Formats: sequence, C-alpha cells, structure tokens
Amino acid sequence: MSGMNEIEKEWARNRIVRAEIDKYLNADGSDYVRDDRILELLQDTSEPDPAQVRAIIQKALSIQTLTQEELAVLIRVKDPGLWDEMKAAAGKIKHIVYDNRIVTFAPLYLANKCVNNCVYCGFRESNSQQQRRVLTQDEVRREAEAMAGQLGHKRLIVVYGEHPESGVDYIAETIRTVYSVKVKTRRGTGQIRRVNVNAAPMPVAELKVLHEVGLGTFQVFQETYDRRMYAKLHPANTVKGDFRWRLYAMHRAQEAGIDDNGLGVLYGLSDWRYELLAQQDHVLEMERFCGIGPHTLSFPRLEPAINTPWLERNDRKVNDDDFEKIVVLARLAVPYSGLIITARESPEMRRRLLPLGVTQMDASSNVGVGAYSEGRQEEQKSERQQFILGDPRPLDVVIREWASMGSITSFCTAGYRCGRTGACIMKLLRTGEEGKFCKLNAVLTFKEWLDDFASPETQAVGEALIKKELAEIEAKQPKIWPEFKRDYDRIAAGERDIYF
Repeated sequence: MSGMNEIEKEWARNRIVRAEIDKYLNADGSDYVRDDRILELLQDTSEPDPAQVRAIIQKALSIQTLTQEELAVLIRVKDPGLWDEMKAAAGKIKHIVYDNRIVTFAPLYLANKCVNNCVYCGFRESNSQQQRRVLTQDEVRREAEAMAGQLGHKRLIVVYGEHPESGVDYIAETIRTVYSVKVKTRRGTGQIRRVNVNAAPMPVAELKVLHEVGLGTFQVFQETYDRRMYAKLHPANTVKGDFRWRLYAMHRAQEAGIDDNGLGVLYGLSDWRYELLAQQDHVLEMERFCGIGPHTLSFPRLEPAINTPWLERNDRKVNDDDFEKIVVLARLAVPYSGLIITARESPEMRRRLLPLGVTQMDASSNVGVGAYSEGRQEEQKSERQQFILGDPRPLDVVIREWASMGSITSFCTAGYRCGRTGACIMKLLRTGEEGKFCKLNAVLTFKEWLDDFASPETQAVGEALIKKELAEIEAKQPKIWPEFKRDYDRIAAGERDIYF
C-alpha cells in the first residue's frame, strides 16, 4: 500500500469483515472449491467412452446442471465427431432456453481509482501511466444520455475500481442518476432500464444498499480459482489479496436480497480446465446454498493493457480453439445460465461463438472512463482504460450482423421489473417457459430500437427478421397473439416500454 495516502490505507484495512467469511465455511474450516478433487479429476486424461459422453449430453439437453465429474468427462473428449455433437447440443440448449435472442448491453466505466495492485490490470494502484478519474454525477448523467439517446442502449453494466471515492454511497448515487435519464429519440424516448453492477466484493450491509436502489445483476468474478496463482497475482497486503473474501461474495449478495448473480473467470491466468471445474464447484455451491445458480457466466480473456509487463511474460494465454471449448463446455455444464462474451473478443471470434450458446454480447463499447459523452466510442485511449477492446464496432453494425445470422437483438428488461428473478427465473429457464415471454419482449424492444436508432441498412435487415418472428409468434402462441399484436402496433405507432 506504499503508494496510497492514509485515508486510502485505512479504508482498505477495514474492507474485509472476517465474520462474513467464516460463517460460510465448511465445518472443518475448508472451502467449497475442492482443490484436491479437481487435481485428481485432471490427472485422468483417457478418452472417455462415447456412450458415456452422449448420456451426459442428454442430461444437459434436459436442462440439468452437470456434476463436476460429468464436466471432467467432457473436458477429456478429443474425438472431433463427439466435439461436433457437443457443439450442436450447446446451440440446441441455447435455443431451448433462450430461443434465438441475443441480449445486448454496454459497459460504463465510472471510476478507475483502485487500492489494489493486480499485476495483470491496467487500473492497478502502482500503474503511474494510468489517468485516474472518478466521474461526477453530472458526468455520469452525460454518459447515460449518450448511451441511451445516441446509441439506444437500455441495459448497462457499470464498473468501478475498489476505492473509497467510489464506495457504496457513490455506486448507489450513480445508479440513481443513470435511472433518472430520459432522452428524446427519433420517435420515442431513450432510457436505461437495467443497471447491472460489476464491482468489488462488499459486506452484506453495503449490498443491501445496492439492492434497495434497484441494481440488476451483481457480478463479481473470481479472476482465478487457482489459489496459488491467485496469491501470485494479487499482493497479500491488498484487499483483493484475500481469496476467501472474494470466494463468498455471492453468499453475501444472496443474504442481502440480491438474487441475480453473475460469475466469471479471467481466462489466461491459470489452466482453463482447472478454472472450469472450480467454477462448477461454485455453481453447485450456489444451488446448494440458496437454491439457484448464477444468472450469468462471463468469459473475459486477458487482453493487452498499458504499462503491464506481466502480460507479455504470461504463458497461460488461451488460444481460440480452447476458448471455443470453454464456451461449449460451460453451456453444457450450466444449461440454464446466460453466457456473456464481451467486446474483448474480435468480430471473427464473436461470430464463431454466437451459434454455440452465447446469450449476451455488448457493442458500441468503450472501457475508458468518460468516453461515451466525449464521442470516443471507437477511439481507444490506452492510458484511460483497463484493457484494449477487440471489437469496437458500432451497435448498429453489430445488430445488422446478428440479424443477418438469424438472431434477434433483445433490449428487454421486463423480467426484472415483473419479479422474474432468482428462483422464479431459474424455474422458468429450466422449463423453457421464460423463452416464450422473452421472445415477445425481444420483438417489441427490437422494433423500438429499429424505429428510434437504426440506419436504413440495418432497418431493412431488422424488419425482415421481425416479419419472420411475428409469423412464428402467431403460429406458436395463437392465444396470446391478438394481445401481442395490439402491443406491437402501439410500439410501431410510437409508444415505448410496453412489455409482457
């Protein structure tokens, strides 16, 4: 903590509430991530029996969570034909649970001051080349206005460094500010309807504050479940150096009433096979602890960052073929969960992964603090951001591509406002019922966006897709069709924010 002032040091020293770790431990003081068991599973490198693999695939297709042992079997598959079957199953599972929707969002970085010193991160406290900034509420409002009024986003993931200037009160106020923004668009009104949060682990009392202010999904990524590597990457004298404080972040979120949680691994820090098996321990622990698993799983892959020499020495980088395997395996292992692939990845990689079970992707993204309102959506400033993006294309271009691939972009946030979260959403996802609601709301929100923001080229491709979607809804959901068609016509006439 040598580079921090006394206020920052004192704040960091008091972040961790030890009692809110110890209460969740096993009776013998151990954690739910079983290192010895994972290493034992990884020692078996034999090619599994095809009949066993196909039985596991069928279990995944019935939308049941796989055991850690079953996932380990799939990891060992080498036969190209079996992998093709697994990839086909991954795409089918996505269609069963989520249909052909792709949810879009954008990250909004509001503060990059940080008391931590993670060796792979451009925001680390010791990085003197990083330009530090914590946005004022007026600046936050301008960012939200640009995202809702110029780009047409309805859903954000807001991101903060771990620092006293961006603590829970600041986070809560920025969420209120974002929700308050309304901007006139071409035919309607632009507004952010869902604010998800990616922030550091917090104690239960602080998480209750965020719950009350209306945050959406709460994301905390473990970065790596490999304890030895975790200790090397996160200095012991920092808040983030406490592995267990992070490991039980979602237990505390559930206790605070936040029942929509997102997990993730930063791929490239340790053996990706170990990470997947440990993450499955986390998934199964959540199901045991609170009856529901993660609403989303994210797959950030290490990318270059300014003045971060460790990245150049790192020999754990995940290649594209292995990254594809990670996504397919995760879709089979946790079939109900949303899978998020971000603009860290190249356009080519995102096109490759979309048919394999991905449900969410961002676009028009910028990870520079204050970048949207300054008109820098496609101009990356390495000294102002955490890492370099692989896909900086505008939302309009990306949506046109998705539509040409047969995927309808959904801006829907209805489920969260109708109470379809937590155990409710999990039941609907497992039975395929949520897809029926979401298809309707996807069409309504897609029509909104096309009329308010789309270029003529994207409008043409999008309207052709909507025509197919409307025909499918009329054929498959005839009882609800008359009511839905009335709502669709209202949207087409200029009304906004109508949902089922």
